[in-house]
Amino acid sequence: MIDVLRDEAPTGNPSSVHVCGQRARNIVERARRAVAASIGARPLDLVFTASATEANNLAILGGVRALSARGARCAIVTSPLEHPAVLGAVEQLVREGHRRHLVEVDRRGRITKGAWARVLEKAAPQPKEPATKSAEQVVFVTLAAANHELGNAYNIPEFVAVTRTVAPQAVFHCDAVQAFGKRAIDVAAWDVDLLTINAHKAYGPSGVGALVVRPGIELEPLLFGGPQEHGRRPGTETPLLLAGFGAAASFAHETTKQRFAHWDALRRRLLAGLRAIDGAEVFGDTERSTGNTVLVGFAGCDGQLVMINLDLVGFAVSTGAACSSGTTAPSPVLLALGLEPAAARSAIRISLGKDSTAAEVDALLAALPEALARVRGLAAPA
Repeated sequence: MIDVLRDEAPTGNPSSVHVCGQRARNIVERARRAVAASIGARPLDLVFTASATEANNLAILGGVRALSARGARCAIVTSPLEHPAVLGAVEQLVREGHRRHLVEVDRRGRITKGAWARVLEKAAPQPKEPATKSAEQVVFVTLAAANHELGNAYNIPEFVAVTRTVAPQAVFHCDAVQAFGKRAIDVAAWDVDLLTINAHKAYGPSGVGALVVRPGIELEPLLFGGPQEHGRRPGTETPLLLAGFGAAASFAHETTKQRFAHWDALRRRLLAGLRAIDGAEVFGDTERSTGNTVLVGFAGCDGQLVMINLDLVGFAVSTGAACSSGTTAPSPVLLALGLEPAAARSAIRISLGKDSTAAEVDALLAALPEALARVRGLAAPA
């Protein structure tokens, strides 16, 4: 990105035909090739957006609206654990008259193939039933490759295979934002129709995301104007951000296995220490994880207060999705697992980075008991 800033290309519009514009276009297309290669996609199938939220909305709102424009009502199949960007888009479609079907999850946030097949059977039209205008004729699926709070990783190829069997005409969207840079992603091998990623989850810049669109999948645009991004997302591309996205994607692709091994060792160390703390409960599927995320609750503690106390001594943790920070409401993800509101409010999310060390994990574990004691002292009756 510094190299791009030193060059005059960013002052050119990538859609312009003059030399400066074409130099900017070269940066954009080089980034497109790099991002596509990192996830096994074709460059021409990649649509750049301003964020993963926009990419998810374009996939879900654009995909369902394009299907309904052909006269089909859509049955939307998803989980109650999805990111707010996904659930918000689905909620909007419910208001527009489409039906939502939620798959059953267990207390650790796991989804079985049987549960997935059952929700698809409920949503999919039955061949023996006569088609009517009111019948749900198309299934649209949106499922994350990894959960943003629990750190659970899901076997997307397995769920796609079940979907293709039960509802062959279904459109399958995968929100792979939390998996990008943490687990290997292969759009072609996964057989998904739409897939979302963004740059900053893989140490790239904020403000840029991407949507992979399989050929033949129609999308109603969310924005209107120019012909950029094959007419799917008008607006001048930003070469500076895309240069960073391409570099981060290439780096992530080259180092994913090493990152996971590094994180997994630290996570196991962290889990062992957390489980030794009185009143601690680790949430999620610790056996199938992105490797870098741990969600833990402490009985009798408010997660926001624990987070603040840890921040005061130099540890940056969260209480759930960063886009939901500032709210005192319990985590919707934990409520969906069946936890009581008080237990859901007790949770903090601890994330490991590529440069995290065992010494930092040990320091956090050493700081936690004092932080918890202070929080419990605040909650004690006078």
